Amino acid sequence: MKKLKTFPLLFLVICFAHEDLCSQENKQKQNEIVINADFGKYKISRHIYGHFAEHLGRCIYGGIWVGPDSPIPNTRGIRNDVVTALKDLYIPNLRWPGGCFADTYHWKDGIGPRKDRPSIVNVHWGGVTEDNSFGTHEFMDLCEQLGCDAYITGNLGSGTVQEMAEWVEYLTSNSESPMTSLRKKNGREEPWKVRFWGLGNENWGCGGNMTPEFYADLMRRYSTYCKNLGGNKLVKIACGPNGSDFNWTEVLMKEPKNRWMMQGLALHYYTVMDGWGHKGSATEFNEWEWISTMNATLKMEELITRHSTIMDKYDPDTRIGLYVDEWGNWFDVEPGTERGFLYQQNSLRDAVVAAVNLNIFNNHCDRVKMANIAQTVNVLQAMILTRKEKIVLTPSYYVFRMFKVHQDATMIPLTLKCEDYRFEEKKVTALSASASRKEDGTIHLSLTNLNPNKPIDLKCEIRGSKVFKVDGEILTAPNMNDYNDFGQKEEVYPVEFKGAKLNGETLMIHLPAKSIVVLELK
Repeated sequence: MKKLKTFPLLFLVICFAHEDLCSQENKQKQNEIVINADFGKYKISRHIYGHFAEHLGRCIYGGIWVGPDSPIPNTRGIRNDVVTALKDLYIPNLRWPGGCFADTYHWKDGIGPRKDRPSIVNVHWGGVTEDNSFGTHEFMDLCEQLGCDAYITGNLGSGTVQEMAEWVEYLTSNSESPMTSLRKKNGREEPWKVRFWGLGNENWGCGGNMTPEFYADLMRRYSTYCKNLGGNKLVKIACGPNGSDFNWTEVLMKEPKNRWMMQGLALHYYTVMDGWGHKGSATEFNEWEWISTMNATLKMEELITRHSTIMDKYDPDTRIGLYVDEWGNWFDVEPGTERGFLYQQNSLRDAVVAAVNLNIFNNHCDRVKMANIAQTVNVLQAMILTRKEKIVLTPSYYVFRMFKVHQDATMIPLTLKCEDYRFEEKKVTALSASASRKEDGTIHLSLTNLNPNKPIDLKCEIRGSKVFKVDGEILTAPNMNDYNDFGQKEEVYPVEFKGAKLNGETLMIHLPAKSIVVLELK
């Protein structure tokens, strides 16, 4: 009886001791960062800041394409407001037409006079009928308006080798040929430059439920017939793994004959809060859901590290890039919207997730050559939301606008030591960071405080460069689930950051809770 009475007391003593130990451990951890400004040999490819537009929900129709007869201001059917907003991100590339949609898309249905194009059923996303008014010419027009590279995903799932080869020829050939003549007939005299070419999409899933061995054989076949034409040089991107399928990467990389036929391997990983069974609301969430999302998104670091290790074994010269061409948050659709349209709002939590992932990609730029957030407009973690003639710029949009300073800059290696952010049984690192140097010597440092409750004071030591001035921007909001909405004053947008003080080679930074900061050091 005596033991039964003392056990609860002993249990409480142990619990309090553990909490006190954890608290002391965090207090003892100095939040500090060392930037080696005179080091760095890898460039952060601007293509890491790429985007993805699939025929899904209202991404294309209503989001990007309204048609030339629409009262919404447009240029040849493409929304002017969306183009203006995306150009302000220095958008480097746009992936199209999918996604799973690409696995059933037959490109010849989307060329020629629009009135003569056959309608199709989007079997993957909502079963809606599309009239094919947005096809190859419209997409290439969009890329030209944006000033970005086209990244086209070919249909290896239900298409044919001839179909894919003819699409490459139609787009890029300047020789006299049936496809060149067809392109000219449809109004485009000169060929386009199309560098990035996807050899299928998610062929482990919606693209055919293939084994990696079977896919590798098909990939080599399709790659053989996708030729460099008219001075255009293709970057052929093979379907890569689904998240932690390391065997897929091993199979694709270990055979020299596979490596010869590709220049990139695509990785797909979505941040799902607690596995595929529980996505949760994009805006109505608590702190447990916040930290669960952070924990899930930080897995990207492990995935890139482990897939890169496999690639390093067979490709030590990093000739083959890792292309994270689908990533981002995936929550439940907004109430009252079509389940198959994947329309979700976008809160400060999404902004933090975007910043964390971009920091990870920056720091792995020796292997990561492209990344494409899903998706551009009205779908998943969108940059832009539209409703008829109205437009909303999301918190994620502003992160991309703040981080664009890293594009094509030299990645600066840094060392980060920081406390943990804990909630109940979960624990994540409290800070995320990356740094880069422009050709003129300007340094940019991006920082994210993942803790929604606690500000962090950070000591930053700058080695190898004299810094005399610091400026910056900060993105945060009063509440962790604040977001921007139609007809409302913006809640989440960047403002000037005044929390950094320079003292010789040391920079003291006060990071508010749940904040994203980008500093410019000169």
